Amino acid sequence: MRSYLKKGFAEAGFVVDLAPNGLDGAHMATSEDYDIVVLDVTLPNMDGWQVLKLIRAAGRNVPVLMLSAHQRVEDRIRGLDLGADDYLCKPFDFGELLARVRARTQSRAAAEAQPEILSAADLEMNISRHRVTRAGRRIQLTPKEFALLELLLRRQGEVLPRALIISQIWEFNFDSDTNVLEAVVFRLRMKVDDGFEPKLIRTVRGVGYSIDAAAEAS
Repeated sequence: MRSYLKKGFAEAGFVVDLAPNGLDGAHMATSEDYDIVVLDVTLPNMDGWQVLKLIRAAGRNVPVLMLSAHQRVEDRIRGLDLGADDYLCKPFDFGELLARVRARTQSRAAAEAQPEILSAADLEMNISRHRVTRAGRRIQLTPKEFALLELLLRRQGEVLPRALIISQIWEFNFDSDTNVLEAVVFRLRMKVDDGFEPKLIRTVRGVGYSIDAAAEAS
């Protein structure tokens, strides 16, 4: 499968590095700069879950698309919680995988062209340095918390529906009855709003979430 995928991506114009096992993959993903990592769950030496943990623990914000034979909702949620950006179950069509990779790399390139510093009240986010502060105090965020905060700040003043946030942050669907998004919002609110004024993250019941410092101040 590795050789097949490398050949397909190369024919589509991508430059591809291939890792024969999880240990090598983790080393490559944490020591080199990549536009995207396509990560299988079942790998020799170290499984994909462990590799993903190491990538995020190293502070790497590279998009990670996971491939797995596990189709349970619980496995997809596990990938989300560990910081995966997309999740594709086997067997899969290479055309769909290629489309997802292109969408993810194009959206990242578009994001890189946007402003590097985002702010609301005394909250400031530096995109390139992956740094968030409030009132000068450093706030440590997980990749999903960071991505959610960035989305809210870029569309400051808008109430973003739950479905839109899920499609933008995770780019794949999961059971609408799960509370994955709510859990991320809860953790983000604790870090960004607890102990600070004004409160920035707003919940609009039945609609979604927003950051609107002007509305709070008024």
